[in-house]
Formats: sequence, C-alpha cells, structure tokens
Amino acid sequence: MKQYKFLQTIFLTGALLAACQKGEIPNLNTPVAGSTDSKEEIDNLVTGLESSMRFTLNTYFDAVSILGREIYRFSSSEPRYVTELMGQGELNNNTFYITNPWTSRYRAVRQGNTILDAAANASFLTEEQKKGYSGFVKTIMAHQLLMNLTLTHSNGIRTDVKNLSQLGPIKPAAEALADIAALLDEGKADLTGSAIDFPLSDGFANFKTPAGLLRFNRALAARVAVYRQQWAAALTALNESFFDLNGPFSTGIYHVFSNASGDQLNNLFLPRNNTGESRLAHPSYATDITAGDDRIGKAALRTDAVTLNGLTSNRDVWIYTTNTSPIAIIRNEELILIYAEAKINLNQFPDAVVAINRIRTGHNLPVYVGAISQAALITEMLRQRRYSLFAEGHRWVDMRRYGRLAELPNTRPNDKVWENFPIPLTESN
Repeated sequence: MKQYKFLQTIFLTGALLAACQKGEIPNLNTPVAGSTDSKEEIDNLVTGLESSMRFTLNTYFDAVSILGREIYRFSSSEPRYVTELMGQGELNNNTFYITNPWTSRYRAVRQGNTILDAAANASFLTEEQKKGYSGFVKTIMAHQLLMNLTLTHSNGIRTDVKNLSQLGPIKPAAEALADIAALLDEGKADLTGSAIDFPLSDGFANFKTPAGLLRFNRALAARVAVYRQQWAAALTALNESFFDLNGPFSTGIYHVFSNASGDQLNNLFLPRNNTGESRLAHPSYATDITAGDDRIGKAALRTDAVTLNGLTSNRDVWIYTTNTSPIAIIRNEELILIYAEAKINLNQFPDAVVAINRIRTGHNLPVYVGAISQAALITEMLRQRRYSLFAEGHRWVDMRRYGRLAELPNTRPNDKVWENFPIPLTESN
C-alpha cells in the first residue's frame, strides 16, 4: 500500500548494507544482511547496526543546532540552511533535512529487528548470548527512535515498524516516549544475566560487558525520564548508569570513525577558516558566555568573519577537530546535568547546586551565587546545558521542553524558531 512504501524502502535498503567484518572492528563497514546460519553472520549484522547509527549524523545535528540557534550552516550548494531552517517560509516535508535523518534512523531500527529475529531463532546460541544480542539491540533501537521523535516531536513517530505489511500507527510524543522507555526497560531486563559475545567498536570502550551495556542503557533511560518529567525515575536510572558526579566529563559512549578503506569519516568536521562550506557558532554563543569559561574553545575565532544572506559569524564550531574525531552518543557531563535537573524539579536544591558547581568549576568558573529557587536554578541548569552540550543536539530540545523557544534569538526580523519538523511526505500520505 502507498502509505507503507516509504518505510518499506528504508527497511529494504537496510537489508542491503555493504561489506563484512569479523573479530575486533578496525572500521564499521556495514555487512550484508543475508542468511544467519552462523554466529559470525549475526555478529556482522551487529556491526552493521552500529555503522548505520552514523549515517547522516551531519544532517541531524546541523538541523537541530540551527533550530536551536546554536550554529549557522553556510553552504554554497544548499541555501535552505539559511532560509527554511532559519524560519523563512515553511519547513518542507519532502527534503533532505527531514527525509535523510528519518530514513537513516529507521534503517537502523529495521536492522535491529533483523538481528532480534536472527538471534531468537539461532539454535547455535546460548540463552545468555541471545539475551546479550537482544539487550544491546533494543537499547540501540530505542536511541534511534528517540532521535526521530526529537525531530518531529508533537507530530509523533511510529514505534512499531517490525511488520512491513502492517506498520503501527504514528503515535503522539507522550505515547512514543512511553514506548521508547519500555523498550529500554526490555533491554535492561535482557542485559541482566546476559553474555556479550559479539564485537563492538572502540566507541564502546569500557562498556563492552553486560554490566557496561546496562550502564549505557540506563543512561539513555535517564535522558528519556527527564523528557517525560519523571524526575525520581531519572535519578533511579542514573544510579544504575555510569553517572559519576566527580568523574571525567568525557566518559561515555561514542560514534567512532576512521580513514580505513571503506569506513566513514566524521562528516561534522570542517577545517578552521573554511570557505564555501562552513559550520559557524551563532554569535550569541560568544556574546553570552561568562568571561573565563573554557567552553569558548568550542567556538574558535576565524581569521575573517563570513556573511551569508544577512547572517554573520566570526567563529567556527570547533568540537570535532579532525575528520576522525568521535561523536558522543551520551557522556557523563550530560548525566551530571540530568542529575541537577531532576534534583531541581524535586526541590532538592542543595544537591542540585553541588552538581551545577561541578560543571561550573570544571570549566574554570566560580561557584553559583544566584538565587536558590526552582525558577532560578532551572535557568542556570539550562545555561550550563547550553555550553556543556553545545551543538550536540540538546539546546533546541531543552528550550522546547521548558516552553522557552521564544527566548532563542532571531537576527533577521522575519525569521522564526520552529517547534518541530513535519512528518516526511511519503510517510504521511
């Protein structure tokens, strides 16, 4: 039927991803999803799943960062970065900034369903091994669904896409979030008592065991819990995650890249002072930052400012400094801020201030001396999230969650900040 054609195309494409790999993974070439008569073939599908998570990340992060007024994206070949995404006209439901990331995320979900079926039906796997595959895959599928829901928000997503001939309905945001939380809980249950006997990239360094992947799962569960305003549940999930109030901010799980033949490079990397194609910090990032804050290094000064279509910036986004720099999926700095957010909303202000000060002093700032009230601390928490998680896909979501999209700056008078992306045309027919 016509209404299923788009996702069917996604899923069938996902079954045709390229090249095999065994053992430790030097790169994340995506394997062919053929028969699964051996453990090696299922392992190759897992490698493919991890690889597919990296597809079109540049489009996703550019889009949400532009809408969140974190960056400008100047492109000599694509004017829609500075027109439609900046709020001129209307968002198009049949163009690259929604169709490409939407397709990529559902491709990964389809790959996950293929692995779940293959592992469940594999007589050569132990029950513990089956649980390992299932727990890992459900965790990844939940993450991919959450990324698509981040884009469309109140327009909803499909969470049940296993049966190609009878896809589940498009669900509103609250129901979709509940389904994602339930999928993470299923992943947690499966990882408990499992055996992880398949290769993962170094993006999962220190998390390649059942206990490690369970901590990853619970970190994502904490993110979902705050999106659902379930503050106590967020703290419970944090306690089971890799959250460490005094630990390194960078500890976490990452997408990794390499220049090995056939592997992917980090397509969010652009050289300093690039022309033609530029990823630029929104001017407000530097003008609003507190003097001495070391996070100014994420917005490096250019030799010359650049202007396009009435927008100007003199700072490059400088988070990924090489074309093989890793991209965070979730890391401890976000977990500390989730802890602060949950504590604030539970009116446990002393604990929240401790967490906020951990972030502030960790970035060369003095301790917080502002008002101790829920409203004041929410504003401070959102400020720290703005700078700690700059261009990592959170600012637009955070301001939307707190009803503050109107506070985001518009340099040009006719621009507007979008609340969500439309469902892709072929999906909504």
